Amino acid sequence: MEKPISSSSSDFISVYSNLPNLLENVRCNGEGDENHKPLSLWPGMYHSPVTIALWETRVKMFEIMNDPSNDAPPQTHLLNKTPSQSRTTVLYNFSSDFILREQYRDPWNEIRIGKLLEDLDALAGTISVKHCSDDDFTTRPLLLVTANVDQIVLKKPISVDRDLKISGSVIWVGRSSIEIQLEVKQAGEGHPDSDSVALTANFIFVARDSNTGKAAPVNRLSPETEKESLLFEEAEKRSILRKRKTGVDKKDYVSQEVDQLKALLSEGRVFCDMPALADRNSILLRDTRFENSLICQPQQRNIHGRIFGGFLMHRAFELAFSTAYSFAGMRPCFQEVDHVDFLKPVDVGDFLRFKSCVLYTELGNPEHPLINVEVVAHVTRPEIRSSEVSNTFYFTFTVYPEAKGGKSGVAIRNVVPATEEEARRILERKDAKALQGTKPANN
Repeated sequence: MEKPISSSSSDFISVYSNLPNLLENVRCNGEGDENHKPLSLWPGMYHSPVTIALWETRVKMFEIMNDPSNDAPPQTHLLNKTPSQSRTTVLYNFSSDFILREQYRDPWNEIRIGKLLEDLDALAGTISVKHCSDDDFTTRPLLLVTANVDQIVLKKPISVDRDLKISGSVIWVGRSSIEIQLEVKQAGEGHPDSDSVALTANFIFVARDSNTGKAAPVNRLSPETEKESLLFEEAEKRSILRKRKTGVDKKDYVSQEVDQLKALLSEGRVFCDMPALADRNSILLRDTRFENSLICQPQQRNIHGRIFGGFLMHRAFELAFSTAYSFAGMRPCFQEVDHVDFLKPVDVGDFLRFKSCVLYTELGNPEHPLINVEVVAHVTRPEIRSSEVSNTFYFTFTVYPEAKGGKSGVAIRNVVPATEEEARRILERKDAKALQGTKPANN
């Protein structure tokens, strides 16, 4: 830690840095030395203490392997590894660490879900590195990137007054992809000795050759227990379903889609052509939209120098929450991340735009209405007049029963599309969610 400059003046305030452990050996000029990378090549300093600790673990793993150069040969020998070899647990000592508790507390004394999403991504990445290492100091390690988040489900509210534990391991591998399952556990109030699962998450990572960028094979997985074998089989079924999504019989799908499109668009046309006669319990999709923009800063980069996927999920969640809050007129209750796609990497300096909308609502159960929010991230390059989608995020919220009871006469409205493109997006998401509902439940 750099010491503050002394001064006899009472109105002189010095500011000094407090670097995380993984940076403490870098020279104060930021240039590094023969044993350490320059400061510009280290991860950013925006991230949570848990994410920083997880990245420290990865950095130490690479240092043990003497950080082979890019000229080193690629990994070729595949190992058989067990889920227990990648299992990693993170403990949040909320009950005894006031500062940590304050860093994660939201205005309602529950955990900040967006910040937790960052940590989940960082933990899944650390687990994937553990599994894919070939324990050979002479080969260059694989580049592992988040391909998508299959599902994150909140099973009960998470408090910041009690300790929290996240654990996970690799549960399935393909040729170049791996699935990691994470569980967040917390003791129930009044039951300090009995942890119960508060949240589950499934991440898909893909391996790339760090030089060529091409898909690279990963170590095989050998389940040891009956539960691990069951998880492997269920993940294998999910993999087949993901591939099926792109192989649906298009002819049959289109023929079935026509009537659904017409039904969705009929009410939207009334809004556009005869607004005075439109259903007051409905709202046009375009009237639920929100947007924010940012320039991606160096402090938000990961250990590979690109913008951290957990940071993107965090920002997307905050916008989705605000969208649902404004739409419902009362505080929303997060239910799940339905799906996240990481389509293109986001780099430092990119102009990133997040666009959100309420895609549709599910009102079958008036006591438990569901609000489905879509967030799309665009990398915009004004110099060359281009804008590309980098990420898509789908979140589901409901409203707290007590909040709904306090708002007499307020009901969640139905969302209708005004264009065929909006109607298709709704149908595609509903079909994907229906397909997701056919997957085996995570135990």
